[in-house]
Amino acid sequence: MISIIVAVSDTNVIGHLNDIPWYLPRDLKNFKALTVGHTVLMGRKTFESIVARIGKPLPDRKNVVITRQAHFTVPTGVVVAASWEDAMQKTQNEDVFVCGGADIYTIALPFADRLILTRVHLQAEGDVVFPAFHVSDWKLVFEEQWFKDEENLVDATYQIYERRRG
Repeated sequence: MISIIVAVSDTNVIGHLNDIPWYLPRDLKNFKALTVGHTVLMGRKTFESIVARIGKPLPDRKNVVITRQAHFTVPTGVVVAASWEDAMQKTQNEDVFVCGGADIYTIALPFADRLILTRVHLQAEGDVVFPAFHVSDWKLVFEEQWFKDEENLVDATYQIYERRRG
């Protein structure tokens, strides 16, 4: 199964200057709970931003990085793929969570079985936006309101969509 997992602002922003323009611990914990033990697939810039933030690839997950850089070096255990097709060959029969960035989301959307969206209710400014998609291609199967609190300083709506078939 291919799942896209993303947090998107009300302005469709997903990133700014190679970072996430908000901090929602609840969403980060949810991301970890869903992806641990599975494969996370991302582009080079997303991988670099994760390593810059936590100092290493995402632990307890198979990290797959798509890059056009032929000699991109990664820590032991990280898989490098030259294209979407290459990544799919290297992740056959695995549950794959696509986690950014915008170019990878654009490529993945036609192949995704599930969209896991955290809609962050914030008028964020940024330089990276989530690609447009037709909500009519998807069925909302779960939705939960997350209200701001001491740790999570903004409201959000957590949604899971499954692709409509046929």
